[in-house]
Amino acid sequence: MTAASFFDLKALDKRGQAFDIAALKGHPVLIVNVASQCGLTPHYKGLEALNKKYKDQGLVIVGFPCNQFGAQEPGTAEEAAEECKLNYGVSFSILEKIDVNGDNTHPVYQFLKAKQPGDIKWNFGKFLVGRDGVKVERFEPTVTPEDLVPSIEAALKETAAL
Repeated sequence: MTAASFFDLKALDKRGQAFDIAALKGHPVLIVNVASQCGLTPHYKGLEALNKKYKDQGLVIVGFPCNQFGAQEPGTAEEAAEECKLNYGVSFSILEKIDVNGDNTHPVYQFLKAKQPGDIKWNFGKFLVGRDGVKVERFEPTVTPEDLVPSIEAALKETAAL
């Protein structure tokens, strides 16, 4: 059964500890399946620029390492987080390493794909969850972080139905 709201879901951080998704209630959340050895890995730079520009306005960015596409995230979630911090200055949350497609699809991605159907096509697919935890906008991997600005700004202006 899929959750009614994104904020009802559970996830673990990069060290396997509980990550409090419910604490994000009322914030727009950008969720990205990430990989450190992908041709799209430079998206980290753009994602971090979005994080710096919009986090004080309420945007939360969360990355989930995934090794399902070309084995481009072979290490642990902690190793992935360290690599993206070192190479791209990433300060947003990198959570547990997960599957985004198939039998072991993580509940976060089950929820996202229930709202915006279809398999994830590659690394750096992006989903913007509204402040209400229900509205979900989907962006394919080729959409750059910079292209998300209008959607992010619109989500930041929305009033959360809390």
